Amino acid sequence: MSAVVIDGGLVHYEAFGRGRPVLFLHGWLGSWRYWMPTMEAVSDRHRTYALDLWGFGDSDKSKQRYTVADYVTLVHEFVENMGIRDAPIIGHALGASVALEYAIQHADSVKKLMTVSLPMNADCINRKLIDFANNSVIAKMMWWRQITYKEVQKEAEKAGEGAISLSIQSVAKVDVKSYIQNLSQRENSMLLAVYGEKDDVIDPSPTRDFNGNWPNIRQIGLSDSKHFPMLDEAAKFHRLLKDFLDVENDLSVLELKEEWRRRTR
Repeated sequence: MSAVVIDGGLVHYEAFGRGRPVLFLHGWLGSWRYWMPTMEAVSDRHRTYALDLWGFGDSDKSKQRYTVADYVTLVHEFVENMGIRDAPIIGHALGASVALEYAIQHADSVKKLMTVSLPMNADCINRKLIDFANNSVIAKMMWWRQITYKEVQKEAEKAGEGAISLSIQSVAKVDVKSYIQNLSQRENSMLLAVYGEKDDVIDPSPTRDFNGNWPNIRQIGLSDSKHFPMLDEAAKFHRLLKDFLDVENDLSVLELKEEWRRRTR
């Protein structure tokens, strides 16, 4: 386990691979751990980093620093501490909101941004997620039936008191539309919004308006994915991510591709 001390608290992170840096931010359900297969998939050409945000996984839970602003500061301190420069950020749910806010505040540091299950507004967030955060037994049973990945279930239980509910309240205040408009006017900036079309945690429908409006912003949905497209359709997601990391200027060239495997004898 790797860790750094930031603002007096221990921040757990992991890093794989060699090459250009890429940073992964997790969402409300889980920790850095569900990014592991994705990190390994691109680690042949990239140095991949993933950290546990305050209140999640194995990072500090001693203070209630669970707002988007707190997490943006954490990410900034982390990349400065690690000497990471110009890294694309891949953020999921809560991590997507943090990544977007970070890209707005640190425009010179982020040229490529992939948001996965980005909440466009407060109404997009399933209210039952708050019940889960409040330790409702019924809500937990519902989530465990829907979340079949043990690495997610185990890590979600580690969330600190208030980490989910307070960060949801903060995410609900993020002016996503304004931020999208800001990014659309930046040269050399790209945003790819990825969603599971069957996501029952974050409603994906508002992002369908992205396509056709701006050349540097695009939405792509994975038809058989729910809230964890990086796990639900891993091969497609990994291929899409690799293509996104390689693309120079034109997001229209991106498309979902099947990952063909060579037959071995």
